Amino acid sequence: MKKQISQSDLILDFFRENPKRNIKHPEVVDWVTKEWKNRTGDVFRDPDRQIRLLSQKGLLQKISKGVYRYDPDFIGNRMLKDFTPSQKAKILARDGYRCVICGRGEADGIELQVDHIKAKDLGGEATIENGQTLCAQHNFRKKNYKQTETGKKMFFRLYGLAKSIGDIELQKFCVDILEVFEKNNVNGHIEWER
Repeated sequence: MKKQISQSDLILDFFRENPKRNIKHPEVVDWVTKEWKNRTGDVFRDPDRQIRLLSQKGLLQKISKGVYRYDPDFIGNRMLKDFTPSQKAKILARDGYRCVICGRGEADGIELQVDHIKAKDLGGEATIENGQTLCAQHNFRKKNYKQTETGKKMFFRLYGLAKSIGDIELQKFCVDILEVFEKNNVNGHIEWER
């Protein structure tokens, strides 16, 4: 069988048939994998990645984790722009040429970056108000917070399991790891009880 449509186009077709509706990605994945198999005879590998890419390109709105929406009005008005050199200069000057989190700057030998406070792929615009100065380290950490949140929650569950079965050694290990999260102020909004 010949492929008449790309995988991303098939996903967009599904969303276009369901406009302005928040859709959990399992519903999309189930439909597109079945439809792709029917049309091509092939297996659709990694549809989750294709959905994320469409969101990053501004063709889908990411509503929350694993929930996407197609809104033709949003697509037409979406601004996926980077900061202009002039905007970057104004943001750096406003922030005193220092990372807004740690206060370090170029005088300390630190590389500075201008970051979108609300990410572009979540609809954040390239405006001075939506910009902030971050050192490379904190910009990298910000991008990876979702992964660290998952890790921290995993250690909560592991700690609870160790506590329920009386495994003191595993409890101590989890406490040590969770204290590293606290010491470095990573995901401080996620609290745990010993």
